[in-house]
Amino acid sequence: MKDLRRRFNRFCFQYRDKGIPNLMLYITLGCVLVYLMTQFTQNPLLYSLLVFDRTAILSGQIWRLITYPFTFYHSNLLLMAVALFCYYSLGRAIESIWGTLRFNLFYLCGILMMDIWCMIFGGRADVTYLNLSLFLSYATMFPDARFLLFFIIPIKAWIFAIFNLLMVVYNLIAYPFPYNFFSIISLANYFLFFGKDVLNVIPGSWRIKIRRLFTKNHTPRKQERSTVIPFSGASASAPKPTQNYTHRCTVCGRTDVSNPELEFRYCSRCNGYYCYCEDHINNHSHIE
Repeated sequence: MKDLRRRFNRFCFQYRDKGIPNLMLYITLGCVLVYLMTQFTQNPLLYSLLVFDRTAILSGQIWRLITYPFTFYHSNLLLMAVALFCYYSLGRAIESIWGTLRFNLFYLCGILMMDIWCMIFGGRADVTYLNLSLFLSYATMFPDARFLLFFIIPIKAWIFAIFNLLMVVYNLIAYPFPYNFFSIISLANYFLFFGKDVLNVIPGSWRIKIRRLFTKNHTPRKQERSTVIPFSGASASAPKPTQNYTHRCTVCGRTDVSNPELEFRYCSRCNGYYCYCEDHINNHSHIE
């Protein structure tokens, strides 16, 4: 599984500019267009044609499988404008770090998960939890970022993230099946793409304790000496490699040999091919 995730990360890094650039801009503009047309015409026809409807989809209106993200709606115009601006900003920030391809796959994977669940068990796919996955992703990358509650009170992103995850757990307990699993399925893209990195929303000291609690004890690998091929122009004083490692963290120096329980990622914002462990991929100074 770890090898598969590593290959996926490399694939997304290699083709990071493929896909639909600035996807959240199109989704935000689509939501604004649907909202304005519905309000000014006082006719919900356009909204009703785009919203998820299992019966209509089975009758041939398959476009509803991908158009319901444009049906985000709030009765308060100001709150809706703020929400859409936040979702757009968060999406753009995540896309700038991940690249266009990975962000497209992340968002489309969330849509696909909800489509499959609602088509099998019924219910109406809602874009609310899909947009929540954007916030949780941002909070996982930048847990110490601050948001203004009621536009006044500064609160760190990880606090909001923990609160939202607790609400997901509450919904899991409070509602009957299959509706109680809807929030879990809607956030499946978040858990799928981040894996155990979701622990990054927890403050550092707590995160280390939890990781030690759930991480299995690994038997240290026997250090192997790599074969050194001499070159005529090589310096005699050059240090000899001591380990056959594949990844080495640029910050702390840990490798996939010395710490096989860690995951290693490559930063797309650093000017070069720099590798970081899971503790420093979101917590390092970018190399220009």
